[in-house]
Amino acid sequence: MNASYINPFVESTVNVLATMTGVTPQRGKLFVKQGISPTFDISAIIGIAGDVHGSVVISFPREVVLKLVSAFIGEQKNAIDEDVQDAVGEFVNMITGGAKKNLSAMGVRFKLSIPSVIVGRGHTISRPRNVPCIVLPFAIEGVGKFSVEVSIKELV
Repeated sequence: MNASYINPFVESTVNVLATMTGVTPQRGKLFVKQGISPTFDISAIIGIAGDVHGSVVISFPREVVLKLVSAFIGEQKNAIDEDVQDAVGEFVNMITGGAKKNLSAMGVRFKLSIPSVIVGRGHTISRPRNVPCIVLPFAIEGVGKFSVEVSIKELV
């Protein structure tokens, strides 16, 4: 994976959450993911196809997603319901859309699929073969941790 593809996702994640929820996440140390299980309880995935192909996953623990979605929609959420699932899908859509804008400026063209949301501890997400997955861990002071997983491969 081209390392220059990662920063647009970091920047977009910080911008989207700061704008939409009023909190600013801090990025931790990036690492290459092994296996197919997301780190947390609820995940949204969006596919990428064009000059590059792959996927982007955002994954949250239950407590963190409830706090963020409550701030996002302005209504207290105590359970992962349809509104929470829709909001998580919108988070991955906005983050990937923001990164797409910056990547397009670099000459990288691709289209996005409709996001899918998966709920439940221990769920799995299949990725295209031979596409590395870089995990962008984030922490929000007083809220908790979440991750963005970027799997992109250039088509040759």
